[in-house]
Amino acid sequence: MPPHGHADQANPRGVARVAELPESAAVAAWDHLFLAAGMKERLLSQALFSLAHRHRLRSERTALHGLLVLAGPPGTGKTTTARALASMAATRLAAKGDTTLVEIDPHGLPSEMFGESQRNVAKLLGSALPELAGERRFTICIVDEIEALAVRRSTASFDTNPADLHRATDAVLTGLDGIAANHPQLLIIATTNFPAAVDEAVLSRADLVVGFDPPDHGAAAAILRDTLDELAGLWPGLATIADDEARLAQLATACAGLDGRRLRKLVLSAITLRPETAVDASRLTFDDLFVAADAGQSDVAVKPQRSA
Repeated sequence: MPPHGHADQANPRGVARVAELPESAAVAAWDHLFLAAGMKERLLSQALFSLAHRHRLRSERTALHGLLVLAGPPGTGKTTTARALASMAATRLAAKGDTTLVEIDPHGLPSEMFGESQRNVAKLLGSALPELAGERRFTICIVDEIEALAVRRSTASFDTNPADLHRATDAVLTGLDGIAANHPQLLIIATTNFPAAVDEAVLSRADLVVGFDPPDHGAAAAILRDTLDELAGLWPGLATIADDEARLAQLATACAGLDGRRLRKLVLSAITLRPETAVDASRLTFDDLFVAADAGQSDVAVKPQRSA
Protein backbone atom coordinates (compact mmCIF):
# COMPACT_ATOMS: atom_id res chain seq x y z
CA MET A 1 0.00 0.00 0.00
CA PRO A 2 1.16 3.62 -0.38
CA PRO A 3 3.36 5.10 2.34
CA HIS A 4 1.60 6.46 5.39
CA GLY A 5 -0.12 9.77 4.79
CA HIS A 6 -0.78 9.23 1.07
CA ALA A 7 -3.22 6.33 0.98
CA ASP A 8 -6.27 8.60 0.63
CA GLN A 9 -4.72 11.67 -0.93
CA ALA A 10 -4.12 12.60 -4.54
CA ASN A 11 -0.47 12.63 -5.49
CA PRO A 12 1.20 16.00 -6.11
CA ARG A 13 1.22 17.20 -9.70
CA GLY A 14 3.79 15.28 -11.72
CA VAL A 15 3.86 12.31 -9.31
CA ALA A 16 2.45 9.26 -11.06
CA ARG A 17 2.87 6.72 -8.29
CA VAL A 18 4.07 6.33 -4.71
CA ALA A 19 4.76 2.86 -3.31
CA GLU A 20 6.76 0.97 -0.74
CA LEU A 21 9.87 -0.90 -1.79
CA PRO A 22 10.86 -3.56 -2.51
CA GLU A 23 8.25 -4.72 -5.02
CA SER A 24 8.35 -8.46 -5.60
CA ALA A 25 7.77 -8.28 -9.35
CA ALA A 26 10.63 -5.80 -9.78
CA VAL A 27 12.97 -7.96 -7.68
CA ALA A 28 12.11 -10.98 -9.84
CA ALA A 29 12.77 -8.95 -12.99
CA TRP A 30 16.37 -8.27 -11.92
CA ASP A 31 17.48 -11.81 -12.80
CA HIS A 32 15.85 -11.54 -16.23
CA LEU A 33 17.70 -8.41 -17.30
CA PHE A 34 20.35 -9.23 -19.88
CA LEU A 35 22.56 -6.17 -19.90
CA ALA A 36 26.21 -5.61 -20.77
CA ALA A 37 28.64 -7.48 -18.55
CA GLY A 38 28.98 -5.86 -15.15
CA MET A 39 26.31 -3.21 -15.77
CA LYS A 40 23.83 -4.45 -13.17
CA GLU A 41 26.51 -4.69 -10.50
CA ARG A 42 27.80 -1.22 -11.36
CA LEU A 43 24.35 0.34 -11.14
CA LEU A 44 23.51 -1.39 -7.87
CA SER A 45 26.85 -0.42 -6.33
CA GLN A 46 26.35 3.24 -7.28
CA ALA A 47 22.83 3.28 -5.87
CA LEU A 48 23.90 1.65 -2.60
CA PHE A 49 26.85 4.00 -2.15
CA SER A 50 24.69 7.04 -2.79
CA LEU A 51 21.94 6.08 -0.37
CA ALA A 52 24.19 4.70 2.34
CA HIS A 53 26.93 7.34 2.42
CA ARG A 54 25.90 10.64 0.84
CA HIS A 55 24.55 11.93 4.14
CA ARG A 56 28.11 11.82 5.50
CA LEU A 57 29.68 13.64 2.56
CA ARG A 58 29.41 17.24 1.46
CA SER A 59 28.04 17.56 -2.07
CA GLU A 60 30.13 20.65 -2.83
CA ARG A 61 33.32 18.68 -2.20
CA THR A 62 32.30 15.39 -3.83
CA ALA A 63 29.99 16.63 -6.64
CA LEU A 64 27.55 13.85 -5.70
CA HIS A 65 24.00 14.69 -6.73
CA GLY A 66 22.21 11.39 -6.22
CA LEU A 67 21.32 11.18 -9.91
CA LEU A 68 21.72 8.17 -12.20
CA VAL A 69 20.87 8.42 -15.90
CA LEU A 70 20.02 5.41 -18.07
CA ALA A 71 20.28 6.44 -21.71
CA GLY A 72 19.52 4.54 -24.89
CA PRO A 73 16.98 3.63 -27.58
CA PRO A 74 13.46 2.48 -26.71
CA GLY A 75 13.05 -1.19 -25.89
CA THR A 76 16.49 -1.67 -24.36
CA GLY A 77 15.24 -2.18 -20.80
CA LYS A 78 15.84 1.19 -19.16
CA THR A 79 12.57 1.52 -17.26
CA THR A 80 12.52 -2.14 -16.24
CA THR A 81 16.09 -1.78 -15.04
CA ALA A 82 15.26 1.40 -13.08
CA ARG A 83 12.39 -0.29 -11.26
CA ALA A 84 14.32 -3.48 -10.60
CA LEU A 85 17.34 -1.49 -9.42
CA ALA A 86 15.17 0.48 -6.99
CA SER A 87 13.78 -2.69 -5.45
CA MET A 88 17.17 -4.40 -5.30
CA ALA A 89 18.70 -1.40 -3.53
CA ALA A 90 15.78 -1.32 -1.08
CA THR A 91 16.28 -5.02 -0.38
CA ARG A 92 19.99 -4.57 0.34
CA LEU A 93 19.32 -1.55 2.59
CA ALA A 94 16.33 -3.01 4.44
CA ALA A 95 18.30 -3.39 7.67
CA LYS A 96 19.00 0.37 7.67
CA GLY A 97 15.40 1.46 7.07
CA ASP A 98 12.40 1.47 4.77
CA THR A 99 12.42 2.78 1.21
CA THR A 100 9.76 4.69 -0.72
CA LEU A 101 9.40 4.63 -4.50
CA VAL A 102 8.22 7.78 -6.25
CA GLU A 103 7.59 7.67 -9.99
CA ILE A 104 7.47 11.00 -11.82
CA ASP A 105 5.52 11.69 -15.00
CA PRO A 106 7.43 14.61 -16.58
CA HIS A 107 4.69 15.07 -19.18
CA GLY A 108 2.33 16.15 -16.41
CA LEU A 109 4.39 19.26 -15.56
CA PRO A 110 4.61 21.44 -18.69
CA SER A 111 1.91 24.06 -19.15
CA GLU A 112 0.88 26.40 -21.94
CA MET A 113 0.65 29.22 -19.41
CA PHE A 114 3.82 31.30 -19.41
CA GLY A 115 5.95 30.56 -16.36
CA GLU A 116 3.68 27.77 -15.13
CA SER A 117 6.01 24.95 -16.23
CA GLN A 118 8.83 26.46 -14.17
CA ARG A 119 6.58 26.79 -11.12
CA ASN A 120 5.36 23.20 -11.47
CA VAL A 121 8.91 21.84 -11.66
CA ALA A 122 10.10 24.03 -8.78
CA LYS A 123 7.22 22.88 -6.59
CA LEU A 124 7.78 19.22 -7.41
CA LEU A 125 11.54 19.17 -6.82
CA GLY A 126 11.66 21.83 -4.16
CA SER A 127 8.82 20.79 -1.87
CA ALA A 128 6.61 17.87 -2.99
CA LEU A 129 9.40 15.36 -3.60
CA PRO A 130 11.38 16.29 -0.44
CA GLU A 131 8.15 15.99 1.57
CA LEU A 132 7.56 12.49 0.23
CA ALA A 133 11.21 11.65 0.88
CA GLY A 134 10.76 12.59 4.53
CA GLU A 135 8.39 9.71 5.16
CA ARG A 136 10.95 6.90 4.94
CA ARG A 137 14.64 6.43 5.64
CA PHE A 138 15.33 6.21 1.89
CA THR A 139 13.49 7.35 -1.22
CA ILE A 140 14.16 6.35 -4.82
CA CYS A 141 12.59 8.51 -7.50
CA ILE A 142 12.24 7.29 -11.10
CA VAL A 143 11.88 9.89 -13.85
CA ASP A 144 11.06 8.37 -17.22
CA GLU A 145 11.94 10.41 -20.33
CA ILE A 146 13.71 13.18 -18.48
CA GLU A 147 14.24 14.96 -21.81
CA ALA A 148 10.61 16.10 -21.45
CA LEU A 149 11.55 17.86 -18.22
CA ALA A 150 15.02 19.18 -18.98
CA VAL A 151 15.25 20.02 -22.67
CA ARG A 152 18.71 20.86 -23.96
CA ARG A 153 18.65 24.65 -24.05
CA SER A 154 21.52 25.00 -26.50
CA THR A 155 19.49 23.38 -29.28
CA ALA A 156 15.95 24.35 -28.25
CA SER A 157 13.75 25.75 -30.98
CA PHE A 158 12.94 29.42 -30.63
CA ASP A 159 9.54 28.71 -32.15
CA THR A 160 8.24 26.99 -28.99
CA ASN A 161 8.35 29.57 -26.21
CA PRO A 162 12.09 29.22 -25.46
CA ALA A 163 12.01 31.52 -22.45
CA ASP A 164 9.56 29.27 -20.60
CA LEU A 165 11.46 26.17 -21.71
CA HIS A 166 14.72 27.61 -20.39
CA ARG A 167 13.11 28.54 -17.10
CA ALA A 168 11.74 25.02 -16.64
CA THR A 169 15.18 23.53 -17.22
CA ASP A 170 16.64 26.11 -14.83
CA ALA A 171 14.13 24.91 -12.25
CA VAL A 172 15.27 21.32 -12.78
CA LEU A 173 18.88 22.31 -12.16
CA THR A 174 17.98 24.29 -9.04
CA GLY A 175 15.93 21.37 -7.79
CA LEU A 176 18.72 18.86 -8.38
CA ASP A 177 21.19 21.07 -6.55
CA GLY A 178 18.80 21.46 -3.63
CA ILE A 179 18.26 17.73 -3.39
CA ALA A 180 22.01 17.11 -3.55
CA ALA A 181 22.64 19.54 -0.68
CA ASN A 182 19.68 18.83 1.56
CA HIS A 183 18.23 15.40 0.86
CA PRO A 184 20.99 12.76 0.73
CA GLN A 185 18.44 10.04 1.46
CA LEU A 186 16.93 10.61 -1.99
CA LEU A 187 18.20 8.94 -5.16
CA ILE A 188 16.89 9.87 -8.60
CA ILE A 189 17.06 7.37 -11.46
CA ALA A 190 16.26 9.04 -14.77
CA THR A 191 15.84 7.46 -18.18
CA THR A 192 16.08 9.02 -21.62
CA ASN A 193 15.56 7.72 -25.13
CA PHE A 194 17.32 10.79 -26.51
CA PRO A 195 20.37 11.77 -24.44
CA ALA A 196 21.25 14.42 -27.02
CA ALA A 197 17.97 16.16 -26.12
CA VAL A 198 18.77 16.37 -22.39
CA ASP A 199 20.34 19.58 -21.16
CA GLU A 200 24.10 19.26 -20.78
CA ALA A 201 24.04 20.74 -17.29
CA VAL A 202 21.64 18.02 -16.14
CA LEU A 203 23.84 15.25 -17.55
CA SER A 204 26.90 16.82 -15.92
CA ARG A 205 25.18 16.51 -12.55
CA ALA A 206 24.66 12.77 -12.97
CA ASP A 207 26.88 10.62 -10.75
CA LEU A 208 26.67 7.90 -13.39
CA VAL A 209 25.40 7.86 -16.98
CA VAL A 210 24.96 4.37 -18.39
CA GLY A 211 24.33 3.73 -22.07
CA PHE A 212 21.85 1.04 -23.10
CA ASP A 213 22.29 -0.56 -26.52
CA PRO A 214 20.40 -3.27 -28.38
CA PRO A 215 21.53 -6.68 -27.07
CA ASP A 216 24.57 -8.33 -28.56
CA HIS A 217 24.38 -11.84 -29.96
CA GLY A 218 24.80 -13.58 -26.61
CA ALA A 219 22.26 -11.39 -24.85
CA ALA A 220 19.78 -11.80 -27.72
CA ALA A 221 19.98 -15.58 -27.42
CA ALA A 222 19.54 -15.31 -23.65
CA ILE A 223 16.45 -13.10 -24.05
CA LEU A 224 14.89 -15.49 -26.55
CA ARG A 225 15.60 -18.43 -24.23
CA ASP A 226 14.23 -16.58 -21.21
CA THR A 227 10.99 -15.77 -23.04
CA LEU A 228 10.58 -19.37 -24.14
CA ASP A 229 11.27 -20.56 -20.58
CA GLU A 230 8.48 -18.31 -19.31
CA LEU A 231 6.05 -19.70 -21.87
CA ALA A 232 7.17 -23.26 -21.11
CA GLY A 233 5.55 -22.81 -17.71
CA LEU A 234 2.20 -23.05 -19.53
CA TRP A 235 3.31 -25.16 -22.49
CA PRO A 236 6.04 -27.56 -21.29
CA GLY A 237 6.74 -28.68 -24.84
CA LEU A 238 8.48 -25.36 -25.49
CA ALA A 239 11.27 -26.38 -23.13
CA THR A 240 12.77 -28.45 -25.95
CA ILE A 241 13.09 -25.33 -28.10
CA ALA A 242 14.42 -23.27 -25.20
CA ASP A 243 17.14 -25.86 -24.57
CA ASP A 244 18.38 -26.02 -28.16
CA GLU A 245 21.33 -23.66 -27.81
CA ALA A 246 22.63 -24.16 -31.34
CA ARG A 247 19.34 -23.23 -33.03
CA LEU A 248 18.78 -20.35 -30.60
CA ALA A 249 22.20 -19.00 -31.55
CA GLN A 250 21.19 -19.14 -35.22
CA LEU A 251 17.92 -17.40 -34.39
CA ALA A 252 19.78 -14.68 -32.48
CA THR A 253 21.88 -14.06 -35.58
CA ALA A 254 18.73 -13.71 -37.67
CA CYS A 255 17.40 -11.18 -35.10
CA ALA A 256 20.49 -8.97 -35.14
CA GLY A 257 19.66 -5.36 -34.35
CA LEU A 258 16.35 -6.00 -32.59
CA ASP A 259 16.01 -4.53 -29.11
CA GLY A 260 15.10 -6.64 -26.10
CA ARG A 261 11.41 -5.77 -26.16
CA ARG A 262 11.09 -6.74 -29.82
CA LEU A 263 12.96 -9.97 -29.25
CA ARG A 264 10.44 -11.00 -26.61
CA LYS A 265 7.53 -9.92 -28.78
CA LEU A 266 9.03 -11.86 -31.68
CA VAL A 267 8.45 -15.13 -29.81
CA LEU A 268 4.79 -14.22 -29.30
CA SER A 269 4.54 -13.13 -32.91
CA ALA A 270 5.83 -16.54 -34.00
CA ILE A 271 3.19 -18.25 -31.86
CA THR A 272 0.39 -16.27 -33.48
CA LEU A 273 1.54 -16.90 -37.05
CA ARG A 274 -0.75 -19.94 -37.31
CA PRO A 275 -4.11 -20.73 -35.72
CA GLU A 276 -2.72 -24.10 -34.63
CA THR A 277 0.04 -22.56 -32.51
CA ALA A 278 -2.20 -19.76 -31.29
CA VAL A 279 -4.48 -22.42 -29.78
CA ASP A 280 -1.65 -24.68 -28.61
CA ALA A 281 1.71 -22.91 -28.32
CA SER A 282 3.47 -26.21 -27.67
CA ARG A 283 3.26 -26.78 -31.47
CA LEU A 284 5.65 -23.89 -32.08
CA THR A 285 8.64 -24.77 -34.26
CA PHE A 286 11.90 -23.07 -35.08
CA ASP A 287 10.52 -22.56 -38.59
CA ASP A 288 7.85 -20.33 -37.02
CA LEU A 289 10.49 -18.40 -35.11
CA PHE A 290 12.64 -17.88 -38.19
CA VAL A 291 9.65 -16.66 -40.19
CA ALA A 292 8.98 -14.08 -37.47
CA ALA A 293 12.65 -13.14 -37.48
CA ASP A 294 12.53 -12.66 -41.24
CA ALA A 295 9.95 -9.95 -40.71
CA GLY A 296 12.72 -7.91 -39.11
CA GLN A 297 10.71 -6.86 -36.06
CA SER A 298 7.69 -8.12 -34.16
CA ASP A 299 5.39 -5.15 -34.77
CA VAL A 300 5.39 -5.13 -38.58
CA ALA A 301 3.50 -7.32 -41.00
CA VAL A 302 4.88 -10.86 -41.04
CA LYS A 303 6.07 -12.11 -44.40
CA PRO A 304 4.30 -15.12 -45.93
CA GLN A 305 5.40 -18.32 -44.28
CA ARG A 306 7.91 -20.45 -46.12
CA SER A 307 6.81 -23.89 -47.20
CA ALA A 308 8.16 -26.75 -45.18
